[in-house]
Amino acid sequence: MLLYLNGAFVGLLILSNILAVKLFSISEWAVLPAAVIVYVFTFPITDTIAEVYGKEAARQTVMAGFITQLAALAFIFAAIHLPSAPFFADQQAFESIFSAGFRVTLASLVSYFISQNLDVSIFHKLKARNGESKLWLRNNASTMISQLADTSIFITIAFYGTMPLSALTAMIVTQYLFKWAVAAADTPLVYLLVKLARRSKTSTQKSFA
Repeated sequence: MLLYLNGAFVGLLILSNILAVKLFSISEWAVLPAAVIVYVFTFPITDTIAEVYGKEAARQTVMAGFITQLAALAFIFAAIHLPSAPFFADQQAFESIFSAGFRVTLASLVSYFISQNLDVSIFHKLKARNGESKLWLRNNASTMISQLADTSIFITIAFYGTMPLSALTAMIVTQYLFKWAVAAADTPLVYLLVKLARRSKTSTQKSFA
């Protein structure tokens, strides 16, 4: 089960980076990158791994995601600069979709590394305090705090100095409220994933006994 969780985590992470170029609006005042509808689901996965397999396993998943992002950037850079076939007429569109600015890329990597490790640390401390009980508390508390850090760091690094401070603050608040709502709603998913992971872990241990 751990392998499936790791695969889902890395897959969602890379997909969120691809979708980040698309902006959508909920209303006239709420504009969000499409990546948020995918990226928010990486946190329940790390919480599940931390709950069932421990803090170290969760940190290894976070590091695997970080290394995978670096590798993806290198491969995308190489693909952009490969000589285009004579009949390939979409090079400019290809570059527009896959080449993010340096600040956005840096913002994504820094905010990811800090927020995901913060999520694991908070989750682990709450579990050490409460034991197996109150999974809902450590899931929501760790995710909501780390999502605030993720949103604030990303938007500040990516857009500070390019827009008024009021607009910057509005972007942070809007995105965080959306992520907060999703984090609150994904608690049943975490309970389901934890149940499946524990069942798989127990089955594996019995097979080796």
